Amino acid sequence: MKRGKKYVEAAKLIEREKQYEAAEAISIIKKTATAKFDETVEAHIRLGVDGRHADQQVRGAVVLPHGTGKKVRVLVFAKGDKVAEAEAAGADHVGGEELIPKIQNDGWLDFDVVVATPEPHPHSRICPNTYVVGSSCE
Repeated sequence: MKRGKKYVEAAKLIEREKQYEAAEAISIIKKTATAKFDETVEAHIRLGVDGRHADQQVRGAVVLPHGTGKKVRVLVFAKGDKVAEAEAAGADHVGGEELIPKIQNDGWLDFDVVVATPEPHPHSRICPNTYVVGSSCE
């Protein structure tokens, strides 16, 4: 099969039969990365355990140090002192009932998460819009 120029150049840097240490493997990965986006790396690690035995099963979760990279945009429905508190907490958009027609009529959806303080808004004003936002109202 014919390969591209970048692939052939990257393949020259890798010895297929050699087992690399983690630091060396990462440096080679960075040298051979040619895409214009963040590439995916797959790691296969031999742990020497038998997964059929309950006491040898390996499970876990990893929290990435910088998250997934996506910034969550937050909209807060608030009044009074809670407006300043929401802005200080880092909310992207803060407002009251004036935002409801903007969402309902103009189709404004420049946010990922909506939070409402309990006192200012009766559910009857916010809940009809939840089908637009994509959540449910209790």
